[in-house]
Amino acid sequence: MSLKAKISTALVFVFAILLALGGLSMYYLNELADDSQAILKDNYISLEYVSTMQKSLADLRSPDALADFETNLKKQEANETEVGEKAMTDAVRREFNRMKGSNDSMSVQRIRRYLFQLDDINRQAMVRKNETAKRTAKEALGWVAVVGTLCFLILFSFIVNFPGYIANPLRELTRGIRQISSRNFEERIMVKSSDEFGELARSFNSMAQKLDEYEHSNLARVLFEKKRIDTLIEVMSDGIIGLDENRRILFINPVAERLLGVERQRLIGRYAPDIATSNDLLRTLIQGLMGMDEADDSAESINTLKPPVGDNLLKIYDPHPDESGKGRESYFTRQISPVEVSRTGESQPTLAGYVIVLKNITSYKELDLAKTNFIATVSHELKTPLSSIKMSLKLLEDKRVGDLNGEQKSLVDNVRDDTDRLMKLTGELLNMAQVESGQIQLQLGSVSPTDIVSYATQALQVQAANKQLQIRTDVPTGVPAVRADVDKASWVLVNFLSNAVRHSPPDSRIELSVYPIGGTVEFRVRDHGAGIRPEHRDRVFDRYFRAPGTNGQSSGTGLGLAISSEFITAMGGRIGLDNSVTDGAAFYFRLPIATEPQRVPDKSMIA
Repeated sequence: MSLKAKISTALVFVFAILLALGGLSMYYLNELADDSQAILKDNYISLEYVSTMQKSLADLRSPDALADFETNLKKQEANETEVGEKAMTDAVRREFNRMKGSNDSMSVQRIRRYLFQLDDINRQAMVRKNETAKRTAKEALGWVAVVGTLCFLILFSFIVNFPGYIANPLRELTRGIRQISSRNFEERIMVKSSDEFGELARSFNSMAQKLDEYEHSNLARVLFEKKRIDTLIEVMSDGIIGLDENRRILFINPVAERLLGVERQRLIGRYAPDIATSNDLLRTLIQGLMGMDEADDSAESINTLKPPVGDNLLKIYDPHPDESGKGRESYFTRQISPVEVSRTGESQPTLAGYVIVLKNITSYKELDLAKTNFIATVSHELKTPLSSIKMSLKLLEDKRVGDLNGEQKSLVDNVRDDTDRLMKLTGELLNMAQVESGQIQLQLGSVSPTDIVSYATQALQVQAANKQLQIRTDVPTGVPAVRADVDKASWVLVNFLSNAVRHSPPDSRIELSVYPIGGTVEFRVRDHGAGIRPEHRDRVFDRYFRAPGTNGQSSGTGLGLAISSEFITAMGGRIGLDNSVTDGAAFYFRLPIATEPQRVPDKSMIA
């Protein structure tokens, strides 16, 4: 039975008790009222009639006496209720009729005697009915006392027990909740009933069991690990910002809070682009984040593109005091990692958010700048003696100085080759120093792709002829001019062709094509050599990386492609390796189309 039904039954029971007690009282009160009414109606009125008739009989001389006697006698005849009362009334009627006819004194005496007997009958009836009323009142008092006592005991028991019936399960439930809040998930509530309290106890026990299972489940351990990871994030020296898939900030550690200059309470839960409108650093981070979601119409999925150098390096003022007790401008690398989760029944992972990491590399940057300055200084110092060596070699080859024998000429040729290699190496080191120091000097203008291709092919014509290589060019007529630094664009294309010549087998061909794509012009160099192994394709644009050849040995300095990437990126272009080409290698770069007057390459820069 439900609790509602039990309470309703209890209230109905109390109502029934009250109704029974009230009904019994009303019944006996009604009996007493009937007895009293009987005395008044049946006997007392008859006595009044008898008394009036006796008075009329005593005053027969009055002219109205007989009329009054007649009137009361008729009333008495209509109120004959007791045994013998009718006979006495009839006797009075006979004698009264006889008295009216003869005025006999004996009739008067008999009438008086009959009236006395009628009076005695009603008085005895009143005494008898009064005793009956007393017995009824006594009986009523007894029953009311018994029933009232019984009802009192029942109601007293109900008052004592019913609140406990309601309060005890609630007290037990409160105790169980306190135990659960203390992580005592083995606690159970022992309430055995079929009402709502029993259902509540069973639900509570089921919840406690689930919590107990949860406490010992993998999920609890996962949450424990999450808390530990949160602690690690808090104490890490790197700045970390977590966003959900809708780019709302989920968490931020003290380092990132310090760099952003905004209290984390004002950041957590807010939409990152809204905050970025008034925070330059966060705006820079969000711009990179938005770039991860943009679709690329140039089919990047088949190409390995080198991201622009410097995009992930940020110079930020760090208010954290250093050895001098003051803040300083520091260097940070930015890493944006999408968080993906795999769900049951889904073939593709679902994006769950992003994590932005700002790593302080100031000390490494300072060392790198020292290294760059050292390389630039050494390279610059080497160029002067190398130039002197080349001048000396040129003088030695002048026949006006004297003829060289075969052995001397061979030595001079070897010295010249080594000097050229050193000159190229120092040139690349100087270019790299310029790139690393962020001091790339560009002279952007409108350049004809035909001029760039023509100069690059001429610069490599001798080397290609020595290996019996054919350089096939495909430059459509009317190809638009590009906006670029003509010297650096030519340098990059020469570097591509030089690598293609170096890695192409003899008697093969090199394909150089130019064609517009979107709002850019693409320069593509394709060779048919051994190609680049798949595990090395992602690193070909890294500094000092040299991909091993077919014999397992590496060639070059590992700086040419890295410098090319920096040059193209600085000119607003893109550079990459086409991963779809497996027979050989295909490098390309794209430069934006321009409408300014055209310029031609400066051969002295390339040389």
